[in-house]
Amino acid sequence: MEPRKTPPEYFLEIFADTTNVRDVLKGILNTIFFHRYFPSIRPITFDVLDFTLPAINDVDLETLIDSRVSSLVRQHSSTASAPDGGGGVRARMAVEFYEKRRRRPGTWFGGLSGKGEEEVCWEVWNLDVTIATPRTESERAKVRKAMENMLQKAVLKILAVVNRDKEHIPPITTSDSNPFPYRVVLNPRSDGWQNRFGLY
Repeated sequence: MEPRKTPPEYFLEIFADTTNVRDVLKGILNTIFFHRYFPSIRPITFDVLDFTLPAINDVDLETLIDSRVSSLVRQHSSTASAPDGGGGVRARMAVEFYEKRRRRPGTWFGGLSGKGEEEVCWEVWNLDVTIATPRTESERAKVRKAMENMLQKAVLKILAVVNRDKEHIPPITTSDSNPFPYRVVLNPRSDGWQNRFGLY
């Protein structure tokens, strides 16, 4: 049996205040999905801070993104009383893309999706999120500038990656409306993508 290759992982540093964290995260997630979601889509735009970002008009995807972002914000609210040394609360979110493959004879493990199929991760985006709580007008101005810089840097990194790294994208071999299942995971475990289940 040939060893399973580790999927490429990309890391984005996300910094936002409590007022803008929902929109910043939605903007970043929509930008990733806009470039890695392969069904027929109707593109729309999403405005956050002073940026207009691409998005997808898909109710299920929008619901999933809203749900995960809301969970992260709730988690922040429950831990806000114990900020880290940098004055913010940290969390992690991951977007994982999978392909369905025929299961090789003798394969016992590996995210089974149905008879004769396994789901294999082909790309992971890790978002390291820091949520700041500025207390003064001066702090708010500094945080706003830092958010704008971070958002621009993250979007440019996404664009650079999706335009450069294409060879690992598997061929579309199914007529399913979504050929590549995906997940948005809060606080993914550090022991790897292969231990998680529940694809979309």
